[in-house]
Amino acid sequence: MVLKTEVCRFSGLKIYPGHGMRLTKTDSQTFLFLNAKCKRLFNLRLRPAKLAWTTQYRKAHKKDTNIVVARKKKRSIKTGKRSLVGASLEVIQKKRTEKTEVRAAARDAALREIKERQRKAKDAKKGKK
Repeated sequence: MVLKTEVCRFSGLKIYPGHGMRLTKTDSQTFLFLNAKCKRLFNLRLRPAKLAWTTQYRKAHKKDTNIVVARKKKRSIKTGKRSLVGASLEVIQKKRTEKTEVRAAARDAALREIKERQRKAKDAKKGKK
């Protein structure tokens, strides 16, 4: 069973069902108070942040530090050069510094070799049949 609790407009404390009192002003503004003490202090126009027992005071003076959730630390991005699995840092640097024409020629040669291998495999299959 869940109890519907409301919050006192002055003290900020929980008001359980069957407790508290409601004040309605002429401009149809409603205020809900925990007890007569809260209502009286509200009518005296005292500021809740100046009374030590209210939740506003406790927030203003950092008394409820255990309730405040600590902010998560943002992970800083660390940039650094690392070697990949199967390639050392020197090999990567060498590939990065070589010219695009050399890289393109090496790529074409590798593609030619792969196609040749596939052609040989195809011919071998035809020979078996």
